[in-house]
Amino acid sequence: QVQLVESGGGLVQAGGSLRLSCAASGRTSSSYAVGWFRQAPGKEREFAAAISWTGLSTHYADSVKGRFTISRDNAKNTVYLHMNSLKPEDTAVYYCAAKYASGTYSLYWRPRDYDYWGQGTQVTVSS
Repeated sequence: QVQLVESGGGLVQAGGSLRLSCAASGRTSSSYAVGWFRQAPGKEREFAAAISWTGLSTHYADSVKGRFTISRDNAKNTVYLHMNSLKPEDTAVYYCAAKYASGTYSLYWRPRDYDYWGQGTQVTVSS
C-alpha cells in the first residue's frame, strides 16, 4: 500500500507559477511510476504529466507541454509538478497517482492504470 498526499495548490494570477508536491508513504521501497491528473468542475479527470520511477522518462499532455515539468526526488519519496505560465483553464483539482512499475522507462497516462490516488489539491488561476 502507498499513501499519497498532494500539497502546494492555491490561488494564482494568470501567468504565475506554482509547484505541487506529491509525498508518498507506506510501501515506498518499491519502484512506482507517478502521474498527475486534473479535474475541472463538470469535466472528466484528465492526464497532465507522468514520470517513470527512475525519472528518466516523462510524458506530458499537449495542453501543458512546455509549461509544466514533472520531477521526482526518490530519496524524499516526493514527486513534483512545476507549473509555469498558468492559464485560467488550468484551474482544477490536481491529483497524483502511483502504480508499481519497475521498468526503467515505464509510465502511464490512463487513470485506470493507476493503483493509488491522493485526495487532490485545488489550483485556481484568476484572469
